Amino acid sequence: MAVEYDVVILGGGTGGYVAAIRAAQLGLKTALVEKELLGGTCLHKGCIPSKALLKSAEVYKMAKNDAAYFGVETTGATLNFGRVQARKEEIVQQLHKGVTALMKKGKIDVYEGFGRMLGPSIFSPMPGTISVEMNNGEENEMLILKNLILATGSRPRTLPGLELDEEQILSSDGALKMTELPKSMIIVGGGVIGIEWASMLNDFGVEVTVIEYADRIIPTEDADISKEMKKILAKKGITFMTGAKVLPETLSKTADSVTISAEVAGEMKEFTAEKMLVSVGRQANTEGIGIENTEIQVDKGYIQTKPTFQTKESHIYAIGDAIGGLQLAHVASHEGIAAVEHIAGLSPEPINYTNISRCIYSSPEAASVGLTEAQAKEQGYNMKVGKFPFAAIGKALVNGSAEGFVKIIADKESNDLLGIHMIGAHATDLISEAGLAMVLDATPWEVASTIHPHPSLSEVMGEAALAVDGKAIHM
Repeated sequence: MAVEYDVVILGGGTGGYVAAIRAAQLGLKTALVEKELLGGTCLHKGCIPSKALLKSAEVYKMAKNDAAYFGVETTGATLNFGRVQARKEEIVQQLHKGVTALMKKGKIDVYEGFGRMLGPSIFSPMPGTISVEMNNGEENEMLILKNLILATGSRPRTLPGLELDEEQILSSDGALKMTELPKSMIIVGGGVIGIEWASMLNDFGVEVTVIEYADRIIPTEDADISKEMKKILAKKGITFMTGAKVLPETLSKTADSVTISAEVAGEMKEFTAEKMLVSVGRQANTEGIGIENTEIQVDKGYIQTKPTFQTKESHIYAIGDAIGGLQLAHVASHEGIAAVEHIAGLSPEPINYTNISRCIYSSPEAASVGLTEAQAKEQGYNMKVGKFPFAAIGKALVNGSAEGFVKIIADKESNDLLGIHMIGAHATDLISEAGLAMVLDATPWEVASTIHPHPSLSEVMGEAALAVDGKAIHM
């Protein structure tokens, strides 16, 4: 028999399961449909496992290369990559158990299978029906719903002609499953994911070459951050080729190598490594879910929504990677909460995407919130900019990680903050103060007036804020 729900959520990733929890809190009868594992890409194929590997790489590099600087003599530090992978899986499984427990706590019905929209049911006045092809092979479950949230996520994209075999030509999904590290790796794409993998593999001792089509790496970030990241990573031994158009038709493979050519400034350059990682973005998972049975509009593969996250059919909402925009786990979570609260009639505050922090978990880390300097210029702002280096911060020197800086961009007329950008150790933790300052519409004076503890890395925020008006104390 069909089961009726106030809300059905298609997709149990970060956006989907958070939406389900909020719906349950609001007293809505809720079901969640997931074809793989609760937690989705972020927990099983992205955020968590990749950061676990990055931490192991950091510890290995510290033990092998950096410990002596701190007066700690180590000999014979070796990498047990099997244990690295096992630790990653332990963390993932612990968090997966936690998400599963939250579903039980919220009395949320979880259907393990692939859901497909069928349209209105002739047996119910409710506007929608989902058919769930169950993973266990049992008869399809029919879910009748008042409201539906599509949270189907995304998957790695590749280039035409670079077919992913997940053995030699890898996506980030396949790279996470490697049982052994290659001696060398070509990374096609110098965006966020590509740079995180380049940093990690380099710290593990892999020879890394990054090929990026744009004229600089992490091209969506502020140009100063991009320049500093390339300088630091190149110093660590990573080779970069920017302004390079990869030519898939030149790809050749042997049993133990991959070779490909790229066009750089009108010249052909050839690159060879044991493996290749293709990191050129992600594409939405919208195929096969029954969009053709609805009036939902799709543009360039992404579901189109209103600010309320409703699609053209008012009872169907969409969130997360499936709608494009900032494809970040924390964004999907807040979109899910906003969609559920709109369903419940709570009139949630619209999400201001400019105030959402963006993080890169490489070594060094980078993080940002708000406009880049180029974006602020394009929007006609008369800017003032302050920069302050970690090298002048005592705690950074104590930590032995003093590379990088914080950059603050403000409007000369109103003194409002426009953007905050940072690169250096623990930048992804420090960015939250910047994010709060943006949300509260703070000024550099207000940030500088916040008394930051000494010694702490957070002092760099106060000094950078002072630097906006030429008043930095320690520089």
